[in-house]
Amino acid sequence: MDTDQYKVSKLLALKNRLDEREQQHLCSLATLSRDGRRRRPGAQTGHRQAFALDADRILHAKAYTRYIDKTQVFYMVSNDHITHRVLHVQLVSKIARTIGRFLRLNEDLLEAISLGHDIGHPPFGHDGERELAELCSLHGLPPFQHNVQSIQFLERIERNGRGWDLTLQTLDGILCHDGEIHSRFLVPRRGKDFTVFDRELREKGNSPGMELLPMTLEGCVVRLSDTIAYIGRDIEDAIELKLIARRDIPAGCRKILGDTNGTIVYHLVEDLITNSLARGDGMELVHDSIGFSPAVSDSLKELKEFNYRNIYMNPLIKRDFPKIQNCYRVLFETYLDQVAKMETGSEIFTEMLDGMDPYYVEKHAPAEIVRDFIAGMTDDYFLKEAAYYGCPIPEKI
Repeated sequence: MDTDQYKVSKLLALKNRLDEREQQHLCSLATLSRDGRRRRPGAQTGHRQAFALDADRILHAKAYTRYIDKTQVFYMVSNDHITHRVLHVQLVSKIARTIGRFLRLNEDLLEAISLGHDIGHPPFGHDGERELAELCSLHGLPPFQHNVQSIQFLERIERNGRGWDLTLQTLDGILCHDGEIHSRFLVPRRGKDFTVFDRELREKGNSPGMELLPMTLEGCVVRLSDTIAYIGRDIEDAIELKLIARRDIPAGCRKILGDTNGTIVYHLVEDLITNSLARGDGMELVHDSIGFSPAVSDSLKELKEFNYRNIYMNPLIKRDFPKIQNCYRVLFETYLDQVAKMETGSEIFTEMLDGMDPYYVEKHAPAEIVRDFIAGMTDDYFLKEAAYYGCPIPEKI
C-alpha cells in the first residue's frame, strides 16, 4: 500500500470510529451521520462525516459569502452594531448546537441547517422578500419565498448550476425552517425521501401558507432556534436605534423571559431543554418532539407580537422602502429585457449566466433567471446596480 492509500485508509477508519461513537453517544431519536442521504449516493465524500461535509460546503458557497451584506431587519442604517444576516445565522447555529449538545442530537446537522437556512434571502430582508414575491406573481411565477430560494441556490445555481449535492436531511431542515410561525412544540415528520422532499418543495412554492414539518429533530431545533436567535436581538437593535425603550417590553414577558437579549435567550434555551427531557435522570427526550412549556410559549408569542407591532411594522424603519421598492421594479424589468435580448455584456450575463451550465438556462424562464439574480444580490450591489440604471437611491442615516 503506497503512502496516499495508507492515508485514505487511515482516515476512513477514523471516520468509521466517529460514526460508531455517534451511535453510542447520541440519543435514540437523533440523526446519525451515516444515515445522511444524497441525490448522488455514489459520490465520493472522503473522510468527513455526512453533515459536517454539508456544513463545509455551505460555508464555501458564494451565496454564504454574500450573507455579510444582507439586511436582517434594519436597512440603510450607519451603525456597525446592528445585526446583519451573517451574524443571525451564526447565532442560530450556536443556539441550536447548545440545545443539541444537551439533548444529544447531531451537532453537525444542526450547524449545516443553521448556516444554510437563510441563504435565499434577497436584499433588504423581509420587505425585499415581499416586493420580490409580488414581482414574481406579476410575471407568472410562484410568490418568492426565501426558504424555497435557499434550495434553489444550493441545488441549482451554486457551482455554475451543479449545486452542492447536500444531504436530504440538511435540505429538508432548510426548507422547513419557517421561523416566523409560532409553535409551542414540533414533532418531526419522519420517513421522507427525495420524492417526498421534491413534492413538498413544489407544493410550498405554490402555497406559501402551507406549513411543512422537518423530518428530523435537528430540523425542529433549528426552526425554534431561529426564533430564539432573532427575538431578543431585534429588541436590542431597536433600542440601539431608539425605536423603542426597554421599559416598553410587556411586563409579563419581562417577568418570565427577562428584558435583555442575553436573559431572553438563556430562559428560552433553558426551558426548551428542560421541557423536552424526561424526568428523572434527564438523559432522554420525553417524546419524539421538542418544545417549550405552556407559560414560556405564551410569553414568547406575546413578545413576537410586540416585536411585530413596534419594530417590524414601525413606519420609521420603512421610510426609505418606497425608493427600494422602485429599484426592485426597475431592476426586474431591466434584467428581463436584457435576458430577452441576449445582451451578453450586461451584469446578469457577466455575473451569473456566463459559465452557467446550459441545463440551467434551458430549464428556467427569463423571469426565473431574473428572480435568481436579484435574490442573490447583497444590499450594496443592489443599490449600485439600481443607481446605474437611474433609480433614486436612499441614503444611510
